[in-house]
Amino acid sequence: MRPHKGHFYFSVSSSIINKILDLMPPLIIGWAIDAVSNNTPAWISGTLGISTTSSIALFFAAFILIIFALESLFEWMFSYGFLTLAQKVQHDLRLDAYKHLQKREIAYFEQQRTGNIMSVLNNDVNNLERFLSSTFNQVIQLATLYCFAAFTMGMMSWKLTLISLFPIPLILIGSFFYQKKIGPFYQKIRETIGHLNSRLENNISGIMVIKSFTAETYEAQRVAKESEAYMAANYQAIRWNAAYIPLIRMFIALGFAVGMGIGIYWAITGQEGFTAGALTFFAMMIQRILWPITRLGQVVDEFERARASSSRIFGLMDSPNQLPLVDQPIKSNNIKGDVSIQDIEFYYDKRMPILKGISFDLPAGQTIGIAGTTGAGKTTLIKLLLRLYDVTSGGIKIDGQDIRQFDLTNLRRNIAVVSQDVYLFHGSIEENIAYGAENSTHDDIVAAAKEAQLHDFIISLPDGYNTLVGERGIKLSGGQRQRLSIARAILKNAPILILDEATSAVDTETERAIQENLNQLTEGRTALIIAHRLSTLRHANTILVLKEGQIAEQGSHKDLLYQKGIYADLWNIQTGVVVN
Repeated sequence: MRPHKGHFYFSVSSSIINKILDLMPPLIIGWAIDAVSNNTPAWISGTLGISTTSSIALFFAAFILIIFALESLFEWMFSYGFLTLAQKVQHDLRLDAYKHLQKREIAYFEQQRTGNIMSVLNNDVNNLERFLSSTFNQVIQLATLYCFAAFTMGMMSWKLTLISLFPIPLILIGSFFYQKKIGPFYQKIRETIGHLNSRLENNISGIMVIKSFTAETYEAQRVAKESEAYMAANYQAIRWNAAYIPLIRMFIALGFAVGMGIGIYWAITGQEGFTAGALTFFAMMIQRILWPITRLGQVVDEFERARASSSRIFGLMDSPNQLPLVDQPIKSNNIKGDVSIQDIEFYYDKRMPILKGISFDLPAGQTIGIAGTTGAGKTTLIKLLLRLYDVTSGGIKIDGQDIRQFDLTNLRRNIAVVSQDVYLFHGSIEENIAYGAENSTHDDIVAAAKEAQLHDFIISLPDGYNTLVGERGIKLSGGQRQRLSIARAILKNAPILILDEATSAVDTETERAIQENLNQLTEGRTALIIAHRLSTLRHANTILVLKEGQIAEQGSHKDLLYQKGIYADLWNIQTGVVVN
């Protein structure tokens, strides 16, 4: 809240003044009863010089009107203050958490459940917003109540104040014990709701698979299991919450009964200078102090919810990025695209190396193809070039500079990727093509679509380029999504182009059209093409064949066919042509 400290002080001070004004009626009524009993307070009759019956009545009427008007004004001020403050803080907090997430390495997201992250960004941030907008004000008002009441009651009779308020220390001790016991339950609640959100998010995203495998009953059982765990965690907290208030009420009743009994005796006998007005004030103020303590359990309850949420939020924000960044990274707008892979090794798990001693050079403007069976490490190589992961050993250089010295944003801005797993955002076709190149004109977008063999399909649609693609591009076929991704990469116009199974989801005719334009697509760019369909690689300057994380073969299309090795076998399987 530091950036909003002025707003914070305004809200707190308004709340304190409002509570003091709210506590004035018991004083006013006590003074009025003394005035009716011909015992008008000296500050009214002497200091203010108000002594006649009519003037005293008029004074109390005006005083009450002013107090209630000011109390209403300050109630509006603190309500508006805390509500707007809570909105600003939750907005800042959510953006800070999201920006931190964007800086995290890809391994973090592969290890986390999406629903759990969404729970932190939504539910936990909203919990803090609710605490700031309402519960935090209750804490301030309770503190103001106790301080003001203790001061005013002590001025009248410190003895009766101590007698009347003796249950409060017991209540506070019980509240701290309650907080200690209920805290772990709320931490468990936050964890289980994260798991529940993850399960729901996965099931909604995978509804097509669920329906096609008729797994509705199975998934409903899994959701029920997560929901029951969340319900059980809440039940544990409810048992403590339900017992808290009845116990507190017993202590409150004890303090009120003892205080009132002694106060009545003193007022009747005239001991301690106790008047009927003082007795009325004490009766009202004791109730004002003791009964709100029942809300202490609710305050502690909300505080523990907020603390559990903040623990998860700041736990996310304080987690360090596993990709080390240099203090003065390289930022270049003139990358040529020379790529050098130098004896790199990489593994996700030390027991399972993915890449072992890979080395090759890719001069700027040339194209290299990478082939190999599934699991050979082809896509992992792309992730390392994008620095989604760091190599375990060895190095990757662009224009002679280790990519670990580059600014990450600058590095990735100079690499365009067409992946086999195309992700489209909900929006129009034009917006998705222009993603990452928002300053592009409509003509630029159309030119990219034509180059990707997508334009004719787009103009056949009723809304053309304004057609909505749906969530994750669900309204488009796999091939259409693939071509849109190619258009997106073309529009980015980066010096390094990566095609990772770029034609895997397109039909044969479209693949042929894209292959015919492949030279145009890669012209002037450094291109790295990964493909199972070897026809896509045949025009590459060099082709690498990976096997079990190592380069098994290397050469041009013709050279590899004449070697009659792995590449030739794959070519034979795909084309049905035996190489003699």
